[in-house]
Amino acid sequence: MITRSSTQRSLLLAGTFIAVLVAPPAFAQQSGDKPAAQPAAPSAAPDPSKPIPPLQPEPTTVPGRPDIPNAEVAKELRNVAPLPFGAPEDKLPIPQLKLPKSFKIEVYASGIPNARSLRLGDKGTVFVSNRLLDKVYAIVDKNGKHETKVIASGLDRPNGLAFHKGTLYIAEGTRISKLENIEDNLDNPPKPVVIYSDFLNHQSHGWKFMALGPDNKLYVNVGSPCNICEPPATNGQIRRINLDGSGADVVARGVRNSVGFDWHPVTKEFYFTDNGRDWLSEDLPEDELNRVTKIGQHFGFPYCHQGNFTDRELGWGRSCDEFEKPVALLGPHSAALGMRFYAGKMFPSQYQNAIFIARHGSWNRTKKIGGDVIIVKLNKDGTVKSQEPFLTGFLQNNEYSGRPVDVQVMKDGSLLVSDDHAGAVYRVTYGSTKVAAR
Repeated sequence: MITRSSTQRSLLLAGTFIAVLVAPPAFAQQSGDKPAAQPAAPSAAPDPSKPIPPLQPEPTTVPGRPDIPNAEVAKELRNVAPLPFGAPEDKLPIPQLKLPKSFKIEVYASGIPNARSLRLGDKGTVFVSNRLLDKVYAIVDKNGKHETKVIASGLDRPNGLAFHKGTLYIAEGTRISKLENIEDNLDNPPKPVVIYSDFLNHQSHGWKFMALGPDNKLYVNVGSPCNICEPPATNGQIRRINLDGSGADVVARGVRNSVGFDWHPVTKEFYFTDNGRDWLSEDLPEDELNRVTKIGQHFGFPYCHQGNFTDRELGWGRSCDEFEKPVALLGPHSAALGMRFYAGKMFPSQYQNAIFIARHGSWNRTKKIGGDVIIVKLNKDGTVKSQEPFLTGFLQNNEYSGRPVDVQVMKDGSLLVSDDHAGAVYRVTYGSTKVAAR
């Protein structure tokens, strides 16, 4: 979780980059929402030259309790640093990855450090963000091979992406910017234009995930700036805004940190993943899959976790019955991130309208879980019917060779999976379909 000042934007320097990656676990995935005010409206014309707001101090946890494990346990709970420049293609973990029968996986692109969110352009360009560096990439098909280009740099934690009618929207740490007509200008991209800048600057959960809704509005998470705390009223929520940066309102509250959401292809209901708090137990709480059925619903954080137990510090006097319950639990500290509904035609019919969820994998469990992609199948009423493994094998002998972050359904129905540890994007196909040459 990196917060950039003007002197920190050059993280490609190997020494600086590695130093950041080995930050102690207390900063590794830390991130409550007080049900309250809506965000302030942005200024009419945000100034792109405006400096990044000052870093907000991280809220304290509980007075008198450090809320961290003892020294012996802490030795086993080190964050998993991604490879600074990605793994060479011949070192990617393809041979050990497993899928259901008749599915295949191959490398779509490699050498993309800290590959995170995925978005598909109208002309087939695959856009890839990152969180630890300052760049956004484009993967294009050139003479049957995939080529990667840098289309933006000097950005502030550019994790979230959305695409609409030729424009790529980039959710940075403290603002949202856009690149217009980007697919026609990949070799000479325009400078990003800021459309929204009403975010606090904080280290824990300060990066953003973003998607375009069926209402043609941008939806963006605003993470809780702590592991467990009463956050500012403008945090711990999912917000939506118009494409010009106006009309901000709150879609969901009580969200600790969502790094993935999507809409049901038929009902258009909004589903999102949410990461549970740390340092309560290795086995509690579980990450969540949530469904929004009414704008402004509160999903419990920081008072209630996983829908059925109150927080031992901040839950006094509160009941989980006050809040919306998750539709599924996704494993303790599994770091459920990117998710997409499958509406493609390549995979068998039982996958239609199911949800693929990338679980980044736990860092603060002595026995790690996650590091995979699971499939969640729904009943007709939108409740969860089942969840099962889909893509596994990144976690071997309690160590990661890769960590899935996001998924993207392609026009042909294949599925892309990003891996920020190995710096790669994989493509999953079904049957006799061949993966495009590289």
